[in-house]
Amino acid sequence: MKYFDSEYFTYKDKHLYCEEAPVLKIAEESGTPAYIYSKKYFIDRYKEAENAFKDIRHTIFFACKSNFNLSVINTFVNLGSGVDVNSEGELYRAMKAGAKPEKLIMSGVGKTSQEIRLALKNELLMIKAESEEEIILINEIAGSMNKTARVAIRVNPDVDAETHPYISTGLAENKFGVDCVTALELYRMQKNLKNIIYTGIDMHLGSQITKVEPFIEASERLAEIFLQLKSEGINLKHVDLGGGIGAVYNSEKTFTIKEYADALIPIIKKLNCDVFLEPGRFFTANSGILAVQVLYTKKTNRKNFIIIDGAMNDLLRPSLYGAHHHIQPLIISEDRTDITADIVGPVCESGDFLAKNIIISGCKRNDYIAVMSAGAYSMVMSSNYNMRRRPPEILVDGNNYKLIRSRENFDHLLYDEENLL
Repeated sequence: MKYFDSEYFTYKDKHLYCEEAPVLKIAEESGTPAYIYSKKYFIDRYKEAENAFKDIRHTIFFACKSNFNLSVINTFVNLGSGVDVNSEGELYRAMKAGAKPEKLIMSGVGKTSQEIRLALKNELLMIKAESEEEIILINEIAGSMNKTARVAIRVNPDVDAETHPYISTGLAENKFGVDCVTALELYRMQKNLKNIIYTGIDMHLGSQITKVEPFIEASERLAEIFLQLKSEGINLKHVDLGGGIGAVYNSEKTFTIKEYADALIPIIKKLNCDVFLEPGRFFTANSGILAVQVLYTKKTNRKNFIIIDGAMNDLLRPSLYGAHHHIQPLIISEDRTDITADIVGPVCESGDFLAKNIIISGCKRNDYIAVMSAGAYSMVMSSNYNMRRRPPEILVDGNNYKLIRSRENFDHLLYDEENLL
């Protein structure tokens, strides 16, 4: 089998390490399944992004929907990042993690009135609006609060990002944003909106995009709208390029953030405005693993199954849209023969798998294995299906590591139900 090896997760004496900490030791102490993250990975990727855009006015906003653990958000906040939030809950988390309102932006295609009020009450940097009705509602709520709302419009540039349809957001058929013609009409409405000031124009093409060309095409369309509005006396202050930069999960050919910056900076520079960036997956995907333990192995006349204690409720991506996560042992055993197997969990669904038909070193009961590239859209999408407790999260910093979220207990899962019997 092949091994997913990096500066952050590597084998030493045939044992998998996260930075300088042995993963087996962490797994034995915390129990499995457990999420384990490299802090150095977060820091290095953030600095890489900052350096790529150093020649232009820019602000980075960590898209916390990718990983909303408080310690993870706090790591980015301490580096100087803003935070992009998509709900009342994410706003609550971001502020608990130390994010300042002036470096928070609220996105989302279906914001509630309560979420809009919270954004205005806390004086967030801006609200990203996605429809005419939402803009009218923001104006009404701001008026009732005697406030002026800072608003940017999310434009759907109708560009094919060539990613999975479930994570594509920039096509005309997608629910997000407004088309270019409608965007111009909405910006021109500002004179009738007494409690809104437009501050920018935004886009987000989708997630896990591995080619830079869609970003170039979409940025050029946004630049055209920006300049058209400027010619009409509507002066915007920023262009938000969103996120979507792909991570390597398997053998994808993607681009570096420097290549991304080098392609887009010439387009944005001519606008003489700030550029906002909202990476999430780029900062987190390969920062983490899900450590699991083998419960049983089973062979039928058709397949080998490796049954683990992690399940679709812990990591939904493979079941949801066939996402690939490389899986490998915590300890390399030279005497094991490679087999083709399905890696499945204990949840009572046929869709409960973390991998199908992969080549892996033969496993035995109680072995530990690692599900790689599990730092983004993993713990945040977990659930309590089958009354399963969500895993703990551990953050590694050099040879030190600490628990940053405990495994849930059953009393927590019951919440107040017992009192309501």
